Amino acid sequence: MGIPDRSRPLARMHRRTFLKTAGVVGATTGLEGILAARRAPAFAQTTKIHLLQWVDFIPEGDVEVKRQVADYNKQMKVEVTFETINANDLQARITAAIQSGSGPDIIMMLHNWPHLYAGGLSDVSDLCDWKAADQGSYYPHSAAAARVGTRWLGLPYFTGAPLIAYRKSWFAEVGATQPPKTLEEYKKIGAALKKKGKPVGQTLGHTFGDAPAWTYPFTWTFGGAETDTTGKSVVLNSKGTVEAVTWMTDFWKQACDESALAWDDTNNNRAFHAGEISATLNGASIYIFAKRNPDKVKNEKGEPMWPDISHFAIPDGPGGRTPPYAVAFSHGLMKYSKNQKAAKEFLKWLHSKEQFGKWFEIENGYALGAATSWENNPMWERLDDALKPFRTSPRGTRMLGYAGPPTAKATEAYTKYIITDMYAKAAQGTPPADAVKWAESELKKIYTA
Repeated sequence: MGIPDRSRPLARMHRRTFLKTAGVVGATTGLEGILAARRAPAFAQTTKIHLLQWVDFIPEGDVEVKRQVADYNKQMKVEVTFETINANDLQARITAAIQSGSGPDIIMMLHNWPHLYAGGLSDVSDLCDWKAADQGSYYPHSAAAARVGTRWLGLPYFTGAPLIAYRKSWFAEVGATQPPKTLEEYKKIGAALKKKGKPVGQTLGHTFGDAPAWTYPFTWTFGGAETDTTGKSVVLNSKGTVEAVTWMTDFWKQACDESALAWDDTNNNRAFHAGEISATLNGASIYIFAKRNPDKVKNEKGEPMWPDISHFAIPDGPGGRTPPYAVAFSHGLMKYSKNQKAAKEFLKWLHSKEQFGKWFEIENGYALGAATSWENNPMWERLDDALKPFRTSPRGTRMLGYAGPPTAKATEAYTKYIITDMYAKAAQGTPPADAVKWAESELKKIYTA
């Protein structure tokens, strides 16, 4: 790292040697300048790295990262600052940092944000090649999200497709002793539960995960798509998309908590734990938090709720299996960072099998490795049956911009929540066909610009 070892005494230096050394430094910065600044040259200062990530939905995960950062700081004699913020605030921080040319050295990227912020990110192809050689090939969507052309602008970190968390006993009350296999079955179950005051809780708001992870797959399973395979022509206004919005509007009225329109990714967790909803699309955090906090999360009988929670994938639609949308997470090294080498060394350490493996086990299935090899980790055999469906949840995921590639324009469409707003407008009374026409016109503003 180039940091002097302070544990050993400095060797005695002859005055002439000092003057020669000072002359070399002075040729670059001026000895007078160093003395006037009253600080040592940069190479003698502690290297500082700033890491910015979301607030983990598994609190113990952030505790582990903090522990690892502290350990790294001691070992390497650097100063890594670990900061967390709400995931919905990450994009604003990224934009401000790029515009100002200063901020965190490393920032967590969600979805295919590396495409959107390509101009502000450093090439980390060397790290991506190292990790693939060390841990195996990435999930296709994890690679596609982080690679722009031939350059890797994000180091794939983890992934995971949300599943529907549900109350087993409540579903059984309306005759559903097994998870629904089709969307029509899910609608009937949801409608019966809503009549009992136990609706499905689904957001259609401007939030980073749960809303797009519902609306994008929903569009696909009815045959809808944003663009053609080239990614240049918008094809959203189709029979399939209109059918998807029509079906979702009916599902919303019959089965859902209609006050959930603007929920973010935390509201449904709280509503589920409070016994206000019977099911919701989510990661494994609802179950994990309930099990780790049995005194806080109880059912209506005052008993721990976690044994009554399980998961199923979004049921099959008209076209068969509903393709999932797994969110890809990566680390972006900011181009403005003055500590490129040190930041890369830290990332290689953080993403190593040893360090990532410790964090991965604490996540308990909430976060899957970006490399498919993590599906074979022994941890999965030790997990509760309710969590095991997450093991293969990212398989077959499609990307933002489908049927085209995950470009910066596809990311912009996601950032503006056009697909999600299409469903939200219909849920609030706009005729489905009109909602689809509106969304198509908004997409064309992006894709034809």
